Amino acid sequence: VRASAARTIADQKEMRRHIGKLDALQANWTEKAELALSKNREDLAKAALAERQKAADMADQLKAEVGVLDDALRASEEDIAKLQTKLREARAKQTNVQTRLESANNRVKLREMYAGPKTQDAFSRFDTLERRVDDAEGRAEAMGIGSVKTLDEEIAELRQSDRVDAELAALKARLNKEG
Repeated sequence: VRASAARTIADQKEMRRHIGKLDALQANWTEKAELALSKNREDLAKAALAERQKAADMADQLKAEVGVLDDALRASEEDIAKLQTKLREARAKQTNVQTRLESANNRVKLREMYAGPKTQDAFSRFDTLERRVDDAEGRAEAMGIGSVKTLDEEIAELRQSDRVDAELAALKARLNKEG
C-alpha cells in the first residue's frame, strides 16, 4: 500500500509539473495571439487561441486526474492507518499468546518438579530420616522409663506447670471481660 501511495505521489508531482508547463504554454499562445492581432493577422491569432485552448483543455484534464489521485492518496492513507492499527493489534495478541505459552510451560515444569521422581525421592528420604529420629527418641524415652527424675527435672516441670496455669488464668480473664 505504501509503494502504491509512493507511485501516486510521484505521478501527482509529474502531472503538476506538466500543468505548470501547460500554463506557461497558454501564456505563450496568448502572447502570440496578441502579437498576431497587433499585426492585423486575425487568422494567426485565431490559430494561436486554438492552440492555447488545447493547452488549457489538457491542463484541466490533468487537474482532474490530480484530483482523482488526491482521492486515491487519501484512501491509501486511510488504508495504511487501518493496516497499522491491525498490525499493532496482531502484535499485541502475539505478545499475549507468547506470554500465555511461557506461563503454561512454566506451570508444566513446576508441576513436573513437584510431582516428579526427584521430589518424591527427597520426601521419601525425609520420611526415612523422620523414622530414624522417632526411633532414636523412642529409645531415649525407653531408657528413661523406670528411672527416677532428677531434682532439676522436677523443678522444671513445676515451672512449666506454673506457666500453663498463668496462661489459662489470663485466657479466662479475657473471656470474662469479652462476655
